[in-house]
Order: sequence, then C-alpha cells, then structure tokens
Amino acid sequence: MATRPTWQGYLRLSLVSCPVALYTATARSGDVHFNMLHKETMNRIKMIPTDPETGPVDRADIVKGFEISKGHYVVVTDEEIKNVRLETTRTLDIERFVDEDDIDRLYWNAPYFLPPDGDMAVEAFAVIRESMERAGKVALGRLVMHQRERLMALEPRDRGILAYTIRSNREVKDAKEVFDRIPNEKPPAAMVEIAEKIIGQLEGPFDPSKFNDRYEDALRDLIRQKEKGHGVEKVEEPKEAEVIDLMEALKRSLGQGGERRKTPARKAATAKKKAPAKKPAARKRA
Repeated sequence: MATRPTWQGYLRLSLVSCPVALYTATARSGDVHFNMLHKETMNRIKMIPTDPETGPVDRADIVKGFEISKGHYVVVTDEEIKNVRLETTRTLDIERFVDEDDIDRLYWNAPYFLPPDGDMAVEAFAVIRESMERAGKVALGRLVMHQRERLMALEPRDRGILAYTIRSNREVKDAKEVFDRIPNEKPPAAMVEIAEKIIGQLEGPFDPSKFNDRYEDALRDLIRQKEKGHGVEKVEEPKEAEVIDLMEALKRSLGQGGERRKTPARKAATAKKKAPAKKPAARKRA
C-alpha cells in the first residue's frame, strides 16, 4: 500500500461516520520511462516555459486561464479556485445503493483502497462495511479529489472497501456516434455456429499473470542488451493479414483449436498402448 493516502476524510452512512483514507490501488512504477537528453553532453533537457513573443517566462508570472473563445481567456487565481468549496470536500457521503449491473462499464474509472484511518475508526467502519456487504449492492457517494468532485462506487473487499471513481456524464461519449456507422448486417448462421465452437475451445479462467505487457518486457530487454554493449537486431515488419475466404478461415481456426487441446491427450493415450506391448514381448523372447 502507498505510504501516503490520496485523500483523507470521513465516510458517512446516514448518521454513522468514521475517518477513512483513500489509497490508489494500481501503480505505474513498472512502466519504462525515458528522459530527454542532449545527444552530445548527455545532460537532461529542461523544459523552460516560453512566451512566443517575449521569450522565457518566470513561473511566478504564469496564471491560469480558461479559453471561452479563440484567443480570449478568463483568468482565475488559485485563491478563487480554493474558495469554490463543496460540502463533499472532506466527507464521502453514501447517497444511494444500486445494482452493479446498473452502472455501464464505460463509467467505471480508477480503483482505490478505502480502509479506516486510525484505530478509533475501526468499529464504525466495520459497521458500515458489514451493512454494505449484507445489502449486496454498490454504494454511491461523492467526494472532492484533485479539485474535482467525483462520484464514487464502493463495495466490500476483504476487510476493507474497494472504491472506484465513476466518470461524469460529460466525460463519456455516446457510442451511437461510432457504432451507428456499422451496417446492420446479419451474418450467416453456419459461420456463427463455428465461431461459437471456437469460443468454447478458448474458454478458461482469468489469470492476470498470463497477461504481461509484452511491449514493456521487450523495452526492458532492449535496455539490458544496450547496457551490455550488444547490438540490437532489426525486427521484421509484421506481415499483412491475408485476404481469404471467411468460412475457410473459421474452419481452419476451429481445427487449430481442437489440435491444441487434443494433442497432449493423444500422446498420453499412445504411450499407454505401446508400453505394455513392448515389455512382455521382450521378456518372452529372452
């Protein structure tokens, strides 16, 4: 868990409240990051704020502005932004309970861990958490984080609560803008049946360890090779997908899926049949 919480405040269910802290549930520390260097001196490059007319600008002279029309801004100070206070600034108030399926997947955003903040908060936190678990629904509440009000979805997880930020309606685009361009075409039933069998062959449990970022792994390998002074071979360009008959492609895919699953079983069966036949024959002749 992160040493510093992203947010600290109070979780409240009606008249019951307790201090809580919010920690990010994911990390980007494993990503490969590159620094901008001068190719001759190998010094890191500094990004200097620059005015296109007057040149470099001191950070003390930079202000925040919102563009309301082309080239026309409304300037807002940090003090004015702080004065825009909301009731949910320090309190995560549970407002409603809904079914998980009622929240479209487009709206789910970043996950957080929500534990009690301090020993004195444990009892009240346990009461709220237990009542949420018995309800069997997702709790919705609001808080202000990074100067923005966020809707939060809460659900019990182990001895704590898992919280997700929920995107606002303005952030989510209408899928019809893209999907309505797709022709309303009904595929042949025979092809769909074959595709369903292929899906059945590929079914299995979700194992996160099987889904590493292969691009990140390749970058790290590149860095290791360069550090050792080894050259890096150029990767061949991927071949373009062949244009073949769709039904033929489905049939071939179905056959490949069957071979992948049946090959180990066939080998084992063959070994069992051959083993008893060889040994008795050799002993009798001897």
